[in-house]
Amino acid sequence: MADEERQATRGSSVAKRGSGASASLESERGATSIADIVVTKVAGIAAREVPGVHDLGGGTARALGSVTQRVGIGDERSQGVSVEVGEKEAAVDLTIVVEYGESIPEVSQAIRDNVIKRIEGITGLTATEVNIAVNDLHFPGDDEPDTPPPAPRVE
Repeated sequence: MADEERQATRGSSVAKRGSGASASLESERGATSIADIVVTKVAGIAAREVPGVHDLGGGTARALGSVTQRVGIGDERSQGVSVEVGEKEAAVDLTIVVEYGESIPEVSQAIRDNVIKRIEGITGLTATEVNIAVNDLHFPGDDEPDTPPPAPRVE
């Protein structure tokens, strides 16, 4: 689904608020507000809990996130996660890297189920949709440092 279509669909299901606003959960004894970053972190952590997920975010986001985390200003829990939070609902977009050999449809469904369960359980918001973009595959050995070439056998 294209971003424009997703935004149009989401617009009808999630009451939009300004960036950085909080969701409001009202009761007869008061209101609870939940910041967008809270939902973002819950979704990111929930996605990473699923076996077969190597990482979240695109290649550039992962590289930039690595640098910002080293200097202490980044937070990997929100990397690769975008949310829209309304008064009672939330919609989530995730960009993921899947381990090679895993079933992408099965991993995607497991992520969707876990993210919905965590958002609804932790925040009380209804997760209307969880869209997943598989950005890359991770192969065993991809994270190993480059090894120097073997020494020549003859001089």
